[in-house]
Amino acid sequence: MVGNRRYAPRYMTHLEAGLALSISLPHAKTDKQGTAAGQSLRLAGYTRDISATGLALIVPAIRVGGQYITGENRTLQIMLKLPTGFIEIQATPVRYSPLEAEGTDTGYLIGAQIVHMSDQHRARFNAYLDTLTKGYE
Repeated sequence: MVGNRRYAPRYMTHLEAGLALSISLPHAKTDKQGTAAGQSLRLAGYTRDISATGLALIVPAIRVGGQYITGENRTLQIMLKLPTGFIEIQATPVRYSPLEAEGTDTGYLIGAQIVHMSDQHRARFNAYLDTLTKGYE
């Protein structure tokens, strides 16, 4: 039996989220410095729940542009729409699972761990968390 490994309380909320996956392609054109040009792939989704350390996102597809968004060493750039405006979050996917068609949610559930946020966006995110009632732990 696996115990609850969550460190921060989760709050159920439905917020719009835009995900951008930055991928450096091995055969991409290089710039003047010889650096491989990256490609940004975008996908729209929304949150199922959030915490101070992570998010559960629902997206319609697990692949975009032929790339798995949950692949190894992926970083997701998430634009999360709070009531006070958008904030940007960098997160790494830690798990995903397909959603069953019986519920209202369809697509895939992605669990993502927050790895970076600007100080200003972190303050706004924490202020929003303070307004929510506790969902489940």
